[in-house]
Amino acid sequence: MKLDHKGWALLVLVVGGLVLGSYMLGRQQAQDTAQAVQAAAPAVENGAGILPPGARMPTDHPPLDQAAGTPAAAPAPLSQPRFTHFRVGNRNVKGILVDGADTWIATSGGVIRYDTRSDSHKVFDNKLDGLLSNGIFHVSKIDGKIIVGTYGGGLSVYDPVADIWKNYNLPQGLADQFVYDVAQTPEGDVWIATWSGVNRVRGGKFDDPGMWETFTMESTQGGLPNPWVYGVEVGRNGEMWFATEEGLARYKDGEWRNWQHSDGLGAPYDLVKDDIQSTNDPARASMHHAQQKAEQGMQDVRVAYNPNYIISLVVDNDGIVWAGTWGAGLARFDGKTWRNFTTADGLPGNHIFMLHLDRDGVLWAGTSKGLVRVEDDGARLTTLTTADGLFANNVFSMAKAEDGTMWVGSFGGVARIPGKGM
Repeated sequence: MKLDHKGWALLVLVVGGLVLGSYMLGRQQAQDTAQAVQAAAPAVENGAGILPPGARMPTDHPPLDQAAGTPAAAPAPLSQPRFTHFRVGNRNVKGILVDGADTWIATSGGVIRYDTRSDSHKVFDNKLDGLLSNGIFHVSKIDGKIIVGTYGGGLSVYDPVADIWKNYNLPQGLADQFVYDVAQTPEGDVWIATWSGVNRVRGGKFDDPGMWETFTMESTQGGLPNPWVYGVEVGRNGEMWFATEEGLARYKDGEWRNWQHSDGLGAPYDLVKDDIQSTNDPARASMHHAQQKAEQGMQDVRVAYNPNYIISLVVDNDGIVWAGTWGAGLARFDGKTWRNFTTADGLPGNHIFMLHLDRDGVLWAGTSKGLVRVEDDGARLTTLTTADGLFANNVFSMAKAEDGTMWVGSFGGVARIPGKGM
């Protein structure tokens, strides 16, 4: 059976639910968990306890490459590193939020609230009266509420004071049941990235139907170049940026514009082909992605490479846009010109799963082969791996607490590195 894009994306959700009946959120030192963590096998499209009744996977969703990997030249380990590992079972950790003493961990089997004061945790999933889907791809905090983007269950909002969840889905105005990212502007508008376009909720008034807007390829006349939106970021000058499967899009002053590989996004195939070991190519399982490659003249490229496919996005404090691509490295865009960073520049891998700007303004890139600290506008790249305290070398999420403690999410668990260790 050939799985479509989102069928592959559910592989860990189903296998994790079958293998582990409950979370094993334990801690132990890194020497006990140094062995590589492998991705789960492909799963069926739908599974009990994963999607709410009636939820349907959008077609043609390519899988994520989840190989743990180790960079060819890993940096020397920190002297006497101090770190703690938290296992979450056969699951991905796609988002992390540090909220005071609480750390929220978004997994493909529910969202966990971990209390660092009492060393205790609580799991929120669809077995409780709240979340509609266990697949969590986003967690953040807006206006005192915990915002959770789910696979097939829409947008879930948690009020920690009232201890109540509220769900927003298609009837409320959500463009799609699959929510990948959420961001709030200084003016209070909330933008939601989905797999059928983008929503704007003016003033963050989720309960007012008149405040919901939807932007699609059709309504923007192609300004939004693809319906599957993986990231949304607030720009420095009031613009909004969007990561899609067919390039970078910008919304500013009511106008849409986009950029593709032909404009400079992503490194050329000849530059990265020798470093791409994965054959996990979406175009081999999806006519949609095969057509995308054909339109770029890459129908004969059979490996995991598509420079237009942006899977992570961030805007730094100088207004520079950083885009993580599927096999074409890390792209830097200043609004006029592009520069691409690859393994030739010091990256451990060219698949950039995560981009994060921490509270100190430092840019981090999560790859299939380690976590990268990006400094001096990309001139200095430092790779951190399991030797430095990571749970695994595939990095999907991270956050930094006020005291400098770093939380880094991978497949199978989270690493907590105290202080200024990284």
